[in-house]
Formats: sequence, structure tokens, C-alpha cells
Amino acid sequence: QVQLVESGGGLAQDGGSLRLSCVASGRTFDITVWGWYRQAPGKQRELVASLRPSSTTNYADSVKGRFTISRDNAKNTVYLQMNALKREDTAVYYCNAINSWESRTYWGQGTQVTVSS
Repeated sequence: QVQLVESGGGLAQDGGSLRLSCVASGRTFDITVWGWYRQAPGKQRELVASLRPSSTTNYADSVKGRFTISRDNAKNTVYLQMNALKREDTAVYYCNAINSWESRTYWGQGTQVTVSS
């Protein structure tokens, strides 16, 4: 089992920055993909960014060049640095971890990000 706890959400102005953190505990050594997803009101949850142990990253087109996913192995924490925020980035952001070996997916409780003009 893996537990994920997000923090760092809140209110930001258009063009501002926020950094989300996701602290992982449990069997994290089995995780093959770390990710951040978001879900805006009335929309489906979508992938924002993902990170593999090889350091390969993947970003949604809408956030490329503005968001950066990273991981601090010593702290067992995954980050999402969000710069040049836009109103359309407003959503609940979820941390995600996938254990491909056992086909298990884990989710955090979500953290609200609101961008105002």
C-alpha cells in the first residue's frame, strides 16, 4: 500500500506561481510512475504531468513550459512547480502513483488550486 498526501494548493493571481507537494509513504519502492492530475468543475480528470524513475517526464500540452514535476527521493516527495498560472489552471490537483508490477493505482485526497485575475 502507498499513501499520498498533497499540500501547497491555494489562491494565486493570474501569472503567479504555486508549488504543490505530495508526500508518499508505504511501499514506494514499487512505484513505476508518479503523476499529477487535475479536475476542474464539470470536466474529466486529466493528466498534468508524470515522472518515471528514469527521470523521463511527460506534460500536458496546456502546461508545457510552465509546470515542472520533480521528486526528492530522500524526502519521498513529489513536487509540481506551477509558474505563469492561468485562470484555466483552476482545479483540484491530485497526486498519483502507479505500481505497474501489481497493477495498482494510488491517489491523494486532492488540493484545490484557484487562479484569479
